[in-house]
Formats: sequence, C-alpha cells, structure tokens
Amino acid sequence: MTEVSEEPAWRRRAVERSTRAAKLRAEQRVQRFLDSAQDLIAEKGTTDFTVQEIVERSQQSLRSFYQHFDGKHELLLALFEDALARGALEIRDAALAEDDPLRRLRGAVELLYEQSRPRHQVERPLFSDFAQQLLVRHPTQVAAAHLPLLAVFTELIEQAAASGAIPAGRPRRRASLVMQTIMFAAQGNGVPAGGHAVPFTSAEIWEFCYGGIAGSAVASPAADPAD
Repeated sequence: MTEVSEEPAWRRRAVERSTRAAKLRAEQRVQRFLDSAQDLIAEKGTTDFTVQEIVERSQQSLRSFYQHFDGKHELLLALFEDALARGALEIRDAALAEDDPLRRLRGAVELLYEQSRPRHQVERPLFSDFAQQLLVRHPTQVAAAHLPLLAVFTELIEQAAASGAIPAGRPRRRASLVMQTIMFAAQGNGVPAGGHAVPFTSAEIWEFCYGGIAGSAVASPAADPAD
C-alpha cells in the first residue's frame, strides 16, 4: 500500500506561508537598516558613524540589528556588494544593446572606468575609504564582492574570443586583469604632466586594455583554459 504522509497538506501550506511572511519581514528590516546607513553616508560624507545612529535612523531596535548583521563592518560590506552588483547589472544591460562582441567588450571597459572614477564634488566613502580598508584587511571579501562584475567581463571576453576578435585563452584571468587595470587607473586620476594631473580618457583605457588582450599569447598547455 502507498505510504500515507504523517503531515497534512494544510499544515505544510500554513508553515510555508508563515515562513514566506517571516522572510519578507526580515528583508524589509534589513532594507531599512541599509537605507538608513546610505542616508547617513550621504549626510556625513563618510562612513564614520555608529551602529546606534543607524538603529535610531531606522527606528528599529539594536537587538534587531544584531539579528541581521554581526556589526557595522558587515552592514558596510552589504552596501559595497550591492553597489558593485548594480554596477555589474548596468554594464551587462549596456552590453546587451550591442550586437558586435568586441563593441560589447569596449563598452563594458569604458563604462566600468566611468563608474569607478571619482565624481566631482560627490563623496563616495564606500569606495574611497571603506573599500581601501577592505582591500588591506579583508582581501577575500573584496574578491567575493567583485564576483558579479568578474562574471560579466569573463562572459564578454569569451564572446569576443569566440567571434575571433581577440585570441582565445584564460578568459577569467584576463577579465580580472582588465578590471584591476581599469579601477586602479580610475582611482589614480591620471598621470602627472607639467605639475598637473591629466585624467585618462575612457578611449585611452580601452586602447590599453585591448592592446593587452589582443597581443596576449594563447594560454600555455600548463594553464587552465577555463581560468
């Protein structure tokens, strides 16, 4: 005979409904903490604020905060990851508007450079302060935060290689090198010339990255081609 489930279907449905409702409430509480932190960053122009300030701004409890975050560092990390994920999505959407794989890659390079550049009279402490501290103290967290962006660039490099526009080989490693080049150049704000900093243009960044990719040798037999 067919075994009869001990738990009635109505009970499972009730539990599932309750779980969904609890998850939604938790997501809403987390978002209020994140929004409050964003507001404080915008007002202060720095990440130098306390957990208590976040709690008061969100009109939630300290207990609730620590139910969702280990501390201020984890909350700032969440904001940093969200910002990078939104940037990656913007780059992917822009790339999808192009039919040519090489133009897709160029557009992604130039857009990432523009995203990464310091904005005139706009404080970006998550990137100018927190990201720098993160890079020194928690490099693995930085790498994890950049994974969505790395996935986009890896895919675009694979597509360009498949079309014959660039040599094939090690797309993920190339993507990492391209991203690091772009972001370092953006934060460096150009090279000294006559005592003045001359910012790089997005076209210069593309020409440099393309030259490196197009001139690179195919991965050696010892290298993992999927890297």
